[in-house]
Order: sequence, then structure tokens, then C-alpha cells
Amino acid sequence: MTSPLIAAALLPAAIAWIAIALLRRSRLASRLADHPNERSLHAVATPRVGGLGILVAVLPFAWVVSADPLPLILACALGLSLLSLADDARSLPVMVRLAAHALAAVVVALTWPAHGLSAAQHWAACAAGVLAIMWSTNLYNFMDGADGLAAAMAVTGFGGYAIAATMAGNFPLAFICAAVASASVGFLAHNLPPARVFLGDAGAIPLGFLAAALGAEGVVTGTWPLAFPFLAFSPFIADATVTLARRALRREPLWRAHRSHHYQRLVLAGWSHGRLLAWSAAIMAASAASALFLAHSGLMLQCGIILAWVVAYALAFLAIDRFTTRTAGTTQ
Repeated sequence: MTSPLIAAALLPAAIAWIAIALLRRSRLASRLADHPNERSLHAVATPRVGGLGILVAVLPFAWVVSADPLPLILACALGLSLLSLADDARSLPVMVRLAAHALAAVVVALTWPAHGLSAAQHWAACAAGVLAIMWSTNLYNFMDGADGLAAAMAVTGFGGYAIAATMAGNFPLAFICAAVASASVGFLAHNLPPARVFLGDAGAIPLGFLAAALGAEGVVTGTWPLAFPFLAFSPFIADATVTLARRALRREPLWRAHRSHHYQRLVLAGWSHGRLLAWSAAIMAASAASALFLAHSGLMLQCGIILAWVVAYALAFLAIDRFTTRTAGTTQ
């Protein structure tokens, strides 16, 4: 499996880079331009075709994997990407999008074996899994709002998945994750500050879905412990979850566009996209490395690692709150 894994780690990056370069110059780029709005941190219209480039790069490698249920997971990701492409073009109703996200999550959950659980326990686990997949699908889209951020998370998160799956001997899963991480590198080359192309819903939605669905597949197959995928993608999970909780407590409409994520507030307070990306990428790499260490640790050490990251995120968010509040006060 060494040669296929090397191919999956290298070729999708080149394919994605070329595909996006061509898409940027196509008529589709103008039709899918992202115009600045109340959620945006950019000032000029930018084409949202990066996700299509990732899709073009990953699918030729993905469909050669026949190990169930990976083809089904990839088919769901493709369906979500096509639906999200329509949303990018025409802005579909929220309920239509959520119904599709729920359907894809249910399809994945139905493939999970009981593994000795009672019927009630199995269905409860599946229900929790469906909610987790739906949340991941949407939170990735919420966090795709600054140059390079979503791409860097995909590179480190799926890259960590690929390494862990390889170490565990789950080569089909490693192959898919390596292809996604590699294609994200090709997209990142176009998305570095100042971004020349954005991911778009057609890229962010399937990436969020795959982060959860492939993470769950690793748990179900015993490739890694339950905490592993949560820690690998924790930079996005922590920011999105805390922000949603705060908005809910303030009784703000949860689906209304906003700029209250911590990364958005830093940019609004004066951080450049480059500075934000550098710090974020360092945190993402550290969380992925910690996840790999956690995957081969005992339960007590796993709990200690998770607790340390919870404290670190809490302190970081408090520091951002103080910084952005102080900055806002000095500019008034």
C-alpha cells in the first residue's frame, strides 16, 4: 500500500491546483462570486470554486476504494457538494439544506454495527452520531470565513487522520484521508492571503461532513479512540460551538449571518489574515499532533490531554475577548 498512499498524498494537490487555476478563469467563477456581506471579512468579490477543485482532485482516487462503507460516505459527500453548489448559485432555503445534511448523516449512521450494544444503546449512539455529523457539516461552513483557515484545518485534520489510519493498518481509510488532505494543499495555494479563490459551500459542507463521517468510521473500526477526531478538528469545533452557545444565550437568530466567531473578531480588531492564519495553523498542527499521541495513550492520559486542551481553549477565548473589547474601546 506504500505506492498508492504516496500517490494519494501527492497527486491530488497538483490536480486541485490546476483545476482551480482553470476554474478561476472560467465563466463559472463570475457566476459563483462571493460578494461582501454582513458576515464577510473580504472587501472584493471572490470566486467560490475552490471546493469544486478539491472535488475534482479527490474523486478519481476515492472511487478506487471498495472497502465498505467508504464508497457510500463519499457518495453522500458528493451529493452534499452538488446541493451546496446549487446553494452557492441560488441560495436554497435553510430547511432544504438541513434535510439533506440530516439524510446524509442518517445514511452513514445506518452502516454502524451494534458491537455488543443493546438495541436501545445502539440507536441512542446512532442518534448522537447523526447530530454530531450534522453539526460538523455546518460548523465547518461557519468557520470558512478567513483566508487559508478552512484549508489549513483540512490539511492538518485529514492529514492527522491519514497518519493515524496508516499506523493502525487501515489503509483504505488512510488513502481517502490522504487524498482529501493533499487536495486541500492544492486549494490552499490559491487561498493564501490575499485569497484569490474561496472554498464555497460546495467545498466547506462536504469537508465538514467528511471530518465527522470519516472520524466516526475510524472509531467504529477501532482505528482510533472516540476522542481522536474531536481533538484533531478541535480548533474549529471549539470556536464554532462556543460562539453558537453564546448566540443562543443572547437569543440571537442562530442562522443569521454574523461576525462574532473568535477568528472574525480578531480580524475586525486589526489582525491581518496572514497573522491569523499563522497562529491558527500552529494551533491546528499542535492539536493534530496531540490527537496522534492520544490515539496511542491510555484512558487516563487521554482524559488529561483533553482537559489540557479544554483549559487552553478557554484561556485563549478569554484572552481574545479581552483583546477585542479593549481594541473596540480604544477605537471609539
